[in-house]
Amino acid sequence: MKTLLKNARILTMDDHFTEYPSGWLLTEGGTIAALGEGTAPEADEMIDCGGGILLPGFVNLHCHASMIPFRTMGDDCPDRLRRFLFPLEQEAWTKELTYLGARFAMAEMLLAGITTVADMYYYEEEVARACVEAGMRGYLGETVICQRAPGSDTPEEALALSEALLQKYAGHKWIRPILAPHGTTTVSAEILQKCQALAEKYDTLLTLHACEMDDEMRAFSERGMTPISYLDSLGLCGPRLLAVHCIHLTEEDISLLARRGARIAHCPGSNTKAGKGVSPMRDAAEAGIPFGFGTDGASSGNTLSLFDQMRLFAVCQKTKYHDRRLFPARDIVRAATRGGAEALGMQNSGALIPGYRADMALVGTDRPSLFPLYDPYSALVYGACAADVRLVMTDGVVRVRDGKLTQMDITTIRRELEKALPPFRAAAEKYAASLRGE
Repeated sequence: MKTLLKNARILTMDDHFTEYPSGWLLTEGGTIAALGEGTAPEADEMIDCGGGILLPGFVNLHCHASMIPFRTMGDDCPDRLRRFLFPLEQEAWTKELTYLGARFAMAEMLLAGITTVADMYYYEEEVARACVEAGMRGYLGETVICQRAPGSDTPEEALALSEALLQKYAGHKWIRPILAPHGTTTVSAEILQKCQALAEKYDTLLTLHACEMDDEMRAFSERGMTPISYLDSLGLCGPRLLAVHCIHLTEEDISLLARRGARIAHCPGSNTKAGKGVSPMRDAAEAGIPFGFGTDGASSGNTLSLFDQMRLFAVCQKTKYHDRRLFPARDIVRAATRGGAEALGMQNSGALIPGYRADMALVGTDRPSLFPLYDPYSALVYGACAADVRLVMTDGVVRVRDGKLTQMDITTIRRELEKALPPFRAAAEKYAASLRGE
């Protein structure tokens, strides 16, 4: 089937940042067949884009999609991970909540123009199920951690689940299994190396939290190391590594990551909300490290929207370095689209180019805050929001039309998740009460 999108302001995100101010784009068989301006070719279906901005689908480089039930819970609690989240997960998290939370998250991300997500959590096969149903591309890893966790009592059990995921989804259209050890201080050296061995065996990525926490930095400082030099000493710091957060990178860390060909998933929303700091992304970018943006989970960043991440990235980096010229809006949009695709090693993705996958988002420009529109990149970074997304396609199939999901019912998804929440909420209230001293 051929679908023609016309009357669009097309941002191709190709090597030359080619734009078509009043363009058309033709999809066929899941890929982009042609695009340009002027006379458009015939098609089976025609979509009038109403002068909106058409760009590649956003790539969410780091998420815990299923954690929707944690949203707005304990947001201002210090040391929330160990005092609240870990205990609550161990007591009340279920496979059903993983699936229902992931379904909700996929719907939310599609509505925000996200077409690919890199995710790590527990019962990750349920996240894969939700991804496939939604028609989203998922780079998914079972969280491996050296403590009892949902679905596994030991890291060895989590590794077995990881390998099962790798085998089940080998060569899958929508799912690319990856390795996902939790972090530098929550996983032993031995288990980290086993994760790396599996990543090499199955030729895939490894992602983990690194250089994120103050206590993490102190622990390695006492050993005369940084988390990055530690990972390098174990053989993990290489082109398979997608390091998440990277708030406290040193100059030596940045040089090492660049030399080894590693990538960064930058999460400005969750980083700054937790008061952890602002990553030195100017220096990382100047060193040539591929990077993109992650929303983190709904408990950490609250919204699953890269519009929020783009805007926060801009203001945080310009403020950190006291330089308004840093990261022009065009470069920020690239990081949210093609940059994310490159960080995942995706082929034929992240740009609107003939032969590339037909994964794209249309952003309407009719809201007052987007008028007048001199610079479409600036409008996307500083003025637009998820509610402005009008149309989303993955593999040439319309998943969102006129701002509404075409193949999922968000009301039903929310209702089914709501029905499963009472035991989890009861457990959460118990922990919340203890934190309040009740």
